[in-house]
Amino acid sequence: MFPKALLVRATLNTAAYIAPALAGRAVFHLFVRPAGRPRVKPAEEPLMAAARVGRIRIGGQAGKSGKEAVTYAWGDGRRPVLLVHGWSSRASRLAAFAEALLDRGYSPVAFDAPGHGDAPGRTGNILEYRAIIRELHALHGDFEAVVAHSFGVSAALFALRDGVRARRFVGISGVGSFALLTAWFQGAFGMGDRAMRAMRRHVERRLAPDEPGVWEHLEAAWRPGDLDAPVLLVHDEADGMVPLAHAHVLAEAHAERARLVVTQGLGHRRILNDPQIVAQVVEFVTTERRAVGAVR
Repeated sequence: MFPKALLVRATLNTAAYIAPALAGRAVFHLFVRPAGRPRVKPAEEPLMAAARVGRIRIGGQAGKSGKEAVTYAWGDGRRPVLLVHGWSSRASRLAAFAEALLDRGYSPVAFDAPGHGDAPGRTGNILEYRAIIRELHALHGDFEAVVAHSFGVSAALFALRDGVRARRFVGISGVGSFALLTAWFQGAFGMGDRAMRAMRRHVERRLAPDEPGVWEHLEAAWRPGDLDAPVLLVHDEADGMVPLAHAHVLAEAHAERARLVVTQGLGHRRILNDPQIVAQVVEFVTTERRAVGAVR
């Protein structure tokens, strides 16, 4: 670990004893800061250049202007499909799915969350993802499907259990447990239990004071029956970013209507451009509703 990171860890862990409220805020800002801002890849440029680009402002209250997300839309607006990018990512990473869906006559919709892609800001969080998805649902109507990747899976499920409606759901390399995610963060950054408790209190008191039990609500197993839609889960067995255990959490929570496809050799990111996976996801999205059995 770099000396600066060691200093930050020591400072925050010490502050959790002396000034827990201040420490909780600082740990939270570390937790919600993306690790870099990737650029659009050359293969993604034609599709992104053809998009109708818009902006959504969220979270403005009490004299604050809020944050801004950048939105993208293709097609004629009929049969909208929402694409949700992961953490430290951007909408263009789902270009292969958008192109294939557009060819089938669907209307893909995507966004860059605050702090990601072309959206301004330095931080983002799951509550902001939910707010953006709500706004896009209000604008485009019920989605034919939601296709989400990585952290976007948790964020999309959070929104789908809170009024947003979709006929089908696809989770690719998905974060299925916020408890596992925060445990990873704690281990990766060397945060002590006191510092993590301070962060949780900061979220409960400052970000979600009107949502008692917010941490429980972020879990995939919370009220899975609210998602009345067939579910396709795709995850690589050797995913180095989000372990396969997350997929099993999701599959178990949605067992009656979920199908889990486990791939080999595609990792966390290459899976988004694999022709077979793209074809399988598009076939699932565009096929008429039917019962989906849980298989590995």
